[in-house]
Amino acid sequence: MKHQLQIYCKTTALADLRSFLQQRLQELKMSDKDQHQLTLAVEEVCANLIIHSHNCNGSDIIRLEIKDSPEKIIFEITDNGKAFNLLDYEVPDLKKVVSQKRKGGLGIILVKTIMDEIEFESNKGTNTCRLIKWFRS
Repeated sequence: MKHQLQIYCKTTALADLRSFLQQRLQELKMSDKDQHQLTLAVEEVCANLIIHSHNCNGSDIIRLEIKDSPEKIIFEITDNGKAFNLLDYEVPDLKKVVSQKRKGGLGIILVKTIMDEIEFESNKGTNTCRLIKWFRS
């Protein structure tokens, strides 16, 4: 089954994204905990794109497509902003983050922890990030 959503690159659109994800994920047979974790991961990637790749430009858009099967669910996030390869992300030193009392910078760690696979590609100005979660029986 496929579901699609298009949001504008403004942080207020994250509420629409969250609502869309919650509705779609409730249709699947998974725990509330898994639903919340998947929502958190997708929202984190989209928030980073809105803020860092699009500078909250409300005329830019991000497209989300959800593809689910009995074995897995794939969240495909596509945009035309400044490319950011999640796979190249270097994990910050957590001791430094704590000692500096820095806010932010840990969301990507969450995404990598929650998702089973992450794929990234950039082609002719279009960036695609695939977040894949395998269902365990």
